[in-house]
Amino acid sequence: MKRVLTGFLIASGLCAPAFAADIQPGLWEFRSRVNLPGMGDAMARMQEELKRMPPETRRMMEERMASQGVALGNGGAIKVCITAEDVKRSDVFSGRKEGDCSYSQVANTPNLVKGTLQCRNPKASGQFEARIDSPTHFTSTVNMASEHGAMQSETDARWIGADCGALKPTAR
Repeated sequence: MKRVLTGFLIASGLCAPAFAADIQPGLWEFRSRVNLPGMGDAMARMQEELKRMPPETRRMMEERMASQGVALGNGGAIKVCITAEDVKRSDVFSGRKEGDCSYSQVANTPNLVKGTLQCRNPKASGQFEARIDSPTHFTSTVNMASEHGAMQSETDARWIGADCGALKPTAR
């Protein structure tokens, strides 16, 4: 089940913010609600487990996340650095692969990015959509089906500031 959660977190947009629209480059914070079959409140449990981790284990995990351009925020949020180059691209999702997932049939408008996702492990498929409310806020949804059942995610993203600090942009 942990592998299902990991695969879905990649596909849910936690690692794939909605670029290619009129948004500000810089540090963004993402808060997500994820509904996975049989997982209940998995994100809350993960946050509690993180708090109980030995400091060295947590440090190693945070370093690994940072090497992938992701940092933990408060209350279960994650932080991602979005570059000026990313926000200028209209093809950021087209043909993109993240882990065992790939994006296709991507459509971009100034206020909407949507398309389909296919994941191999766990095998799952579905749609994603991001609605850009302003240059400093957007929301996204992901709906997927797998052999484990339906999976949904809703993410609220807000711009924190132009300076990403020590957090490096995610690898593209």
